[in-house]
Amino acid sequence: MIPRTKATFLDRGTPASDHEKGGLQEPTSPLEGGSPTAADDRHDGSESGFAKHWRAFERTLVRYNFEARGIQRVLPDQRHDMRQLGFMQILLLWVSINLAANNLTLGMLGPTVFYLPFLDGSLCAVFGALLGSLPVAYIATFGPRSGNRTMVFARYSMGWWPAKLVVVLTLIVLLGYCILDAVIAGQILSAVSTNGNLSVIVGIVITAVITWLVTVFGYSIFHWYERYAWLPQLVVIFILAGVAGPKFDLHANPSAGLDQRTIIGNRLSFFSLCYSAAVTYSCAGADYFVYYPEATPKWTVFIVTVIGLVVSFTLEFMIGIGLASGIASNPAWANAYQVSQGALAVEGFRPLGAFGSFLSVILALGLVANLIAPTYSSGVDFQVLGGIFERVPRFVWNTAGVAIYTVCAIAGREHLAEIFTNFLALMGYWVSIWIAIVLEEHLIFRKGRKIGWNWEAWNDRRKLPVGIAALIAFLVGWAGAILCMAQVWYIGPLAALVGEYGGDVSWL
Repeated sequence: MIPRTKATFLDRGTPASDHEKGGLQEPTSPLEGGSPTAADDRHDGSESGFAKHWRAFERTLVRYNFEARGIQRVLPDQRHDMRQLGFMQILLLWVSINLAANNLTLGMLGPTVFYLPFLDGSLCAVFGALLGSLPVAYIATFGPRSGNRTMVFARYSMGWWPAKLVVVLTLIVLLGYCILDAVIAGQILSAVSTNGNLSVIVGIVITAVITWLVTVFGYSIFHWYERYAWLPQLVVIFILAGVAGPKFDLHANPSAGLDQRTIIGNRLSFFSLCYSAAVTYSCAGADYFVYYPEATPKWTVFIVTVIGLVVSFTLEFMIGIGLASGIASNPAWANAYQVSQGALAVEGFRPLGAFGSFLSVILALGLVANLIAPTYSSGVDFQVLGGIFERVPRFVWNTAGVAIYTVCAIAGREHLAEIFTNFLALMGYWVSIWIAIVLEEHLIFRKGRKIGWNWEAWNDRRKLPVGIAALIAFLVGWAGAILCMAQVWYIGPLAALVGEYGGDVSWL
C-alpha cells in the first residue's frame, strides 16, 4: 500500500531480512513470512505450480509491507524494538479505535432507551467503561509475553477443543461490532448528503472498502493508520461538543414517573451495556502487541491500555448522552433521531452549515479506525479454528469478514438500536466468563507452579489442557448469565427482581 523507503518506529532495531518488521527483503521461507500456507514449506521439484506462483505473489506483497504471518507464534528474536514511541503507540491505538461515532451513538441510548438523566447516564457510562477496560488491559499484557494471538492464548486456559467454541463466539463479537460501525457510518454519510441522495447502503459499502484496504496489508499498516487516526476525530468531537453542548439538557429527567426500583434496574442495564462495549475487546486485546519485546513491562502495558480506553470511551459516551438529553426540548434533534442516531450526530453540526457537513463526513470516516481492529483480528481468528481454516491466508479471511459484515449491515441498517441493546450486552456475558477462567488459570493453577506457560506449545494439542473443567465452568457461567440477564426478548428470574424492565446484573 505504502512502500517503505526507510524504517519507522515499528521496525527500528530490526534486521533488514525480517520482512514482518518492515524490511524489504524477501522471506527465506513461508514460515518466516508466517503465511498459513507454511505447511507447503518445500522448495524442491515436488512443489506444485500453483504453490510456486502463490509464493511469488506473496513475496511481491511482502515488498509492500504486507503481513504474511498467520497465527504462528512471534518468536522473541522476531519482535520489534519498541523503545522509542512504543508505549505512546499503545495509547494512541486504543484512543484511535474508540474515539469513534459508534460509542457516540451508544451513549445516546442512556436517555432514549433507559430513560436516564445526563448525570446518571454519564456515571454509569464512565464507570462501566472503566470496569470493562481492566480485563482488556490484562489480556493485552499477554501479547508481548507470549507472542501469541489472543485466541491462540485461549487454548492455554480453555483447552484445544473448547477453545474453538470461544473462537466462534469471538468471531460473532468482532463481526457484530463491524456491522454496528458500518451501519452508523452509512447513516451519517446518508444524513449529510443533499436530501439523503447518498443511501445508507452506499455509505456502508464505502466504509467497508476503506477498511478492507487497510486491514488486508496487516499489522504494520494497521498500526500506522491508528497512530494518526485519533487526531481528526478528537478535533471533530471537540467541535461537536462546543457547537451542540449549549443545547444539552443537563437537567431533564426522562425517568420521572418511574419507580425507584425500575430506575435502579435501568442504571444497571446501561452500566452493563457500557461495560460490555469495553470488555469485548478482551477477546482481541493481545493481537495488537505480539511484536512487542518479550521483556515489555506488563504494568506499563496495562496502565497505558486502561488510560487509552477510558479516555476515549468517556469523551464519546458523554457527548452522546448529551445529544440524546436534548431531544425532548429540541424538535429538530427529535426529528433527526427519528431518522437515525447517525442523523442526530449530523444535526448537532447543523449550525456550522457546509463546514458542519464536512465534519460529519470526517466523523463517519473515523469509524474506519474502529472497524480496522475487529476486521484484522477476525482474519487471524478464523485460522485458529485449525484444519483448512488455518491453511487459508489471513488476508483472504479478512476479505471474507468484510463481505459478511457488509451484507449483514445492509440487511440490518434499520435496526441499529435493537442490535446495540440485544447484541452488545449479550456478547459481554461470555467474555466475562472467559476472563474469569483465564484469571483462575493464571493466578491459581499456573502461578508459582512448575507447569508455567509453555508458549512454544501453542499448536501442540498434546501439551495443551484437555479443557473439560474449563468447558464445564464456561457452561455453568452461561447458566448464571441466563438467570441474571435483562434483554428486550428475555428477562432472567434474578434480573426481573429489579424494577419493571429488569436490571442486567450478569456482569457480576
